[in-house]
Amino acid sequence: MTSDDQHFLDVLAEYSSDVKRFTGDIWDASDRHFASVASYIKKSVPETWLPERARPSPPPPPLPKLPASASYIHHVQDWVTRNKALTAAIVAFLGTGGFLLYREKRKHSRKRRARRASNGARREVVVLAGPPNSPITKSLSLDLERRGFIVYIVCADVEEEQQVQGESRADVRPLHLDVADTLGTQDAMERFNNLLLRPHVAFSGASPHNLHFRGLVLVPSTDFPSGPIETVAPELWSDALNAKVLNTVAVAQAFLPTICEFKARVLVLTPSVVASLQPPFHSVETTIVSALEGFAASLRGELGTLGIDVCQFKLGTFDVSNVGGKQQLQSMVGPKTNLWPTTARALYAANYVNQSRVGRSRGLFNHTSNAGSSLRELHNAVFDALTQKHPRRVWRVGRGSVTYDLVGNWVPAGLVGWMLGIRRVTLNEVGPQLEDSVGSWEKIETGV
Repeated sequence: MTSDDQHFLDVLAEYSSDVKRFTGDIWDASDRHFASVASYIKKSVPETWLPERARPSPPPPPLPKLPASASYIHHVQDWVTRNKALTAAIVAFLGTGGFLLYREKRKHSRKRRARRASNGARREVVVLAGPPNSPITKSLSLDLERRGFIVYIVCADVEEEQQVQGESRADVRPLHLDVADTLGTQDAMERFNNLLLRPHVAFSGASPHNLHFRGLVLVPSTDFPSGPIETVAPELWSDALNAKVLNTVAVAQAFLPTICEFKARVLVLTPSVVASLQPPFHSVETTIVSALEGFAASLRGELGTLGIDVCQFKLGTFDVSNVGGKQQLQSMVGPKTNLWPTTARALYAANYVNQSRVGRSRGLFNHTSNAGSSLRELHNAVFDALTQKHPRRVWRVGRGSVTYDLVGNWVPAGLVGWMLGIRRVTLNEVGPQLEDSVGSWEKIETGV
């Protein structure tokens, strides 16, 4: 085939494709025109003039508009369907938490009253062994008396008896018990036992009834000396150990026969914030609280063989502004830094002052009148420990009793000290201070 023939065929192919495209455009335009005309006819002509198959299909009905709440519920249902496991976990958590909150609220709001005799008279006896002027002892005695107990407060002298009688409560009575006098202690316990065993007549014509010894509450004093160990005199150590440890042990020993006879309970109340953190400059309190905890644990083991419960209360901080003025649960009583020896003041004064300031600001050592939990929390816990069938061994009551216990057990001691403002002191910093203070004292002594 020559080149001219090939050129002719190419031109012919181009014309054929143009004709094909042109005719296709004509037919497409015709189809659109006829479709438009048919649609116009269907809209313009009444439906009754057209056959059924020629009528246009009716538009779909509009979807009903759901309210916002129904739409939200639909989304929630859809999410629950897609996350069944997570939904079950959330329901279990909320259900358990709600039940626990409901139970605690019910326990907190329920009425707590001591049992009475058949004639309506009081029969439950509780003994408080603690300083009568202590806000904890005073508030507990008044609350237990209000709940229907006959409360006896252990008094070592006439002055303490007068303080108890000054409350003007008929069922808050002093119980003279000087543990330093062995024969006097025996006589006092015999009189107390006879009081419990002797039938009582509440009023004229009433049937006689016997008293029941419910429990002994040991409330050692919570005032402790503080400061570096070398500045705490041996006399302060001796007084603190005698008043808080030996006196507590002696009172418990005196009541043990009566406790065993009546199956009464023993409650030991000790502060826990300082004992849990074990900060510097509080060696007396840390030692005494540890000794009381050891005594309570040993006593629990011994009386546990007889079916008698011993409960230890680890106290946090409480608001005692309504009891005895602005007294404090734990006061920071100790030697002033200006009375310390020169060496001790140079070595420890800065850290002691910093720790005191931080402790007061956080309510650890020196509590203001509006700091801490309500005393009602302690009152309810003591009542439950005395009356529950199976009480807990350890009760943590008060602000910080749980938190600082966890901090003391799990946080490193160095970090706790740093949080309390304790910083390491180098001898290079202390040396010039010692030389200056010694020189000033020498000048004073020589009269220069």
